[in-house]
Amino acid sequence: MDKQQQNSIMASNDPDLPDPLADLQPGDLIEIFRPAYQHWALYLGDGYIINLTPVDEGPVAAMSSVKSVFSRKAVVRMQLLKEVVGSDSYRVNNKYDHNHTPLPICEIIQRAQVLIGQEVSYDLLGSNCEHFVTLLRYGEGVSEQATRAIGAISLVTAAASAFSVLGLINTRSRNRPF
Repeated sequence: MDKQQQNSIMASNDPDLPDPLADLQPGDLIEIFRPAYQHWALYLGDGYIINLTPVDEGPVAAMSSVKSVFSRKAVVRMQLLKEVVGSDSYRVNNKYDHNHTPLPICEIIQRAQVLIGQEVSYDLLGSNCEHFVTLLRYGEGVSEQATRAIGAISLVTAAASAFSVLGLINTRSRNRPF
C-alpha cells in the first residue's frame, strides 16, 4: 500500500484492493472526512468502532448528517467502521501521540465498552467527537478542530469589534461642526 492509500482510505468491497482494516489496531483514532467536517471514532477491533451519534437519529443516518455537528446530546454507539464511513474516506490519525501518552490498549477498550449506549452531552467546541475519542485514548479530551474553530470565532469577533470601533470613530468625525 503506498503512502497516499495509507493517508486516506475509501471504504470498498472490491476484493482486489488491500484490506484497509488490516492496518488498524485497537485504540487507534479514526478520522472520517465528511463533506463539511471531520468525524472521529475509536477503533475497537474486528471492524468495529465506537463513536458519538445524535440522540434523535438512527445510527447510520446520523453519521452523514450535518445535524450531528449541532446536536446538544449524543449517544455512544459501537458500529461497524464500514457502515459509519459509507462512501467517505478515512484514515488512522493518532496525531496527538507525540505530546500525549496513550493509555494501555486494554484500558482504552474497557473505558470505551462501559460507555456504549450511554447518552452524553455534546458541544461542538468543548465536548465533540474528537474530544470523546481522545479522552478514551489519552485520558484527556483534545480537539484541534475545536481549537481552530475557537480561534476563527475569536478572530471574527475581534474584527467585528475593530470595525465597530472604526465605525464609531468615523461617525463621530463626520458629526463634528469643524
